[in-house]
Amino acid sequence: MYYVYVLKSKVDSNTYIGYSSDLKARLESHNKGENKSTKHRAPFEVIYYEAYRNETDARRREQEIKNSNYQKEQLFKRISKSLE
Repeated sequence: MYYVYVLKSKVDSNTYIGYSSDLKARLESHNKGENKSTKHRAPFEVIYYEAYRNETDARRREQEIKNSNYQKEQLFKRISKSLE
C-alpha cells in the first residue's frame, strides 16, 4: 500500500503533505528530524491519510493536493476539526 498523508506540526500547527509506502516509518523519520523540509517543525502527528494500491496513484494524488489550491481547500474543509 501507498499512503498520501497530512502531518500537523505540534510546534507551529502548520501542515505537511507527502506520500510513502510505510506511513509509520515516514512519521518517525519526520519526527527524528531526518527530513530537511520539516526538521525545524518536529514533532508531527498524522491527521489524515489516504491509502492506494498503486504508487503512481498515490504520487499523483499528492501532487494534486500540493499543486491545486482547490483540492487542498476541499481536503482541509473535510478535516477542519483535525486542523484546529
